[in-house]
Amino acid sequence: MSEPTAPDDSAPAGNDSGPGFRPAAVAAVPLSAIGESIGVAVPGASHSVPVTGISLNSREIRPGDLYVALPGATRHGADFVSQAVDAGAVAVLTDDAGARMLALSNDIPVPVLLADEPRSVVGRLSALIYQSRPEGTAGPALFGVTGTNGKTTTTYFINALLQALGKRTGLIGTIEILAGGEPIPSLLTTPESTDVHALLALMRERGLDAASMEVSSHAVSFHRVDGVVFDVTGFTNLTQDHLDLHGTMEEYFQTKARLFTPARARAAVVTVDDAWGRRLAAAAEIPVTTLATAGQDGRGHDGGLSADWTVVRTAPRGLGTDFVLRHRDGAELRVHTGLPGSFNVANAALATVMVLAGGHDPAAVQAALDAGDPFTVAVPGRMQLVSTAPAAVVDFAHNPDALQRALEAVRSPEPGSKVIIVFGATGQRDQSKRPAMGAIAARLADTVIVSDDDPHDEDAAAIRADVLAGAQAAKASEGLDCTVLEVFPREAAILKAVELARTGDTILVAGRGHEVWQEVKGVNLALDDRVELRNALTERGFTVLEDHRIES
Repeated sequence: MSEPTAPDDSAPAGNDSGPGFRPAAVAAVPLSAIGESIGVAVPGASHSVPVTGISLNSREIRPGDLYVALPGATRHGADFVSQAVDAGAVAVLTDDAGARMLALSNDIPVPVLLADEPRSVVGRLSALIYQSRPEGTAGPALFGVTGTNGKTTTTYFINALLQALGKRTGLIGTIEILAGGEPIPSLLTTPESTDVHALLALMRERGLDAASMEVSSHAVSFHRVDGVVFDVTGFTNLTQDHLDLHGTMEEYFQTKARLFTPARARAAVVTVDDAWGRRLAAAAEIPVTTLATAGQDGRGHDGGLSADWTVVRTAPRGLGTDFVLRHRDGAELRVHTGLPGSFNVANAALATVMVLAGGHDPAAVQAALDAGDPFTVAVPGRMQLVSTAPAAVVDFAHNPDALQRALEAVRSPEPGSKVIIVFGATGQRDQSKRPAMGAIAARLADTVIVSDDDPHDEDAAAIRADVLAGAQAAKASEGLDCTVLEVFPREAAILKAVELARTGDTILVAGRGHEVWQEVKGVNLALDDRVELRNALTERGFTVLEDHRIES
């Protein structure tokens, strides 16, 4: 998924200050208080200028806003100050480069504040202006989930379990944003800090009890959750991804670990199935509850002490799984998820333990699990079932670990059943993932159809070649009995998969999940894998599930 870094560049930077994001009532903050909070000078005659909002995007400015003009990939936000002022901005915050640009332009009729690194103070200012979580006032309990894979599903599971407990909830994540009203489509895994604090204030204004939020490593790196203190943070796993941003797995880990400090969270739940999780649990500076989901039956990975909670006694039920969460003291919770795959057992277990860590009584949680079946909630584009004969699934798996887990999850035990996968790789992202994903597909699928994901500005054929090279190399060196095809555009690849499928087979369309646009050379093309798969199945005479299971 695209993670723009330029708030006022030519490309949109997410949903900054868009409709439905702000609380209805915001008490004005004098500009002097804003300057004082970040240690910057305010022109003397401007101390009393009232500020009622903040935005990084000149196109979303409202009267009374502070406009933050930041450097972008190709343009500086200072280029858009005139538009921001025309829209009602009452002050500008920028860096030295922006101030120099403004000094060369016409007189700016509003005060300009200068900060060395303005992006680093936007979260703090947003919290001040919107009073998102003021001391001594009730507000939504806030659950943050980070990790490479599973963030979206885990936040949906937390949301569903809290609702089963009778709570009014909000949700901030990759697919949509919920603040007690109509869903707002989301463009970023975690919105800009201006939006995050406005949303938290909106949730408090609407009387919500709790909210769950996906927190990506981009969000930490780009200061999108600055000024936010989570009641409980959760860690899913860490596998190769986003090395185009972080460079190394160590830097990727250290970025995630910054969430598990007193400045950002009060308590944590850490899944300790991998070495990264165990390291995080040991290093975190806040109270940590540990969770083992790999079926250790109470024994730690080193054969020593158990985790605080452990998944035991897993048993398939339908497409999903029944399992037991056992505490180190012997207490147990019975849990069910209707979503396929061991990774959804891990997601459901993490959601349960995070809600417990948030102070909910285990007996009440068990009653909610029994009565509401919250972990059978449909998560758009996450192991989303489009048909059952053949089984046709759309999933967001877009890195090696997620792709392997998805392929293992959809393999039918029925003799003769084959797995057909359609996937590609995202352009302008970590290129080392591409051959690795091709090799995984060749090992775990019977028919591998390599197509396009989101090429962005990169040559689509070159991306496909990287993926194909990995698949063909694995097939040749390991003697794999699979068919490897290259089919594009993506809708043609999906149609080809359906043409090859028999009733007992499984089709997995991976990589894009819920996304409805494919970006090619700066142009957004309408493309929804679920719609294309549904249409192809219908055209071939297969029965598909009801629309509400498909659309997000």
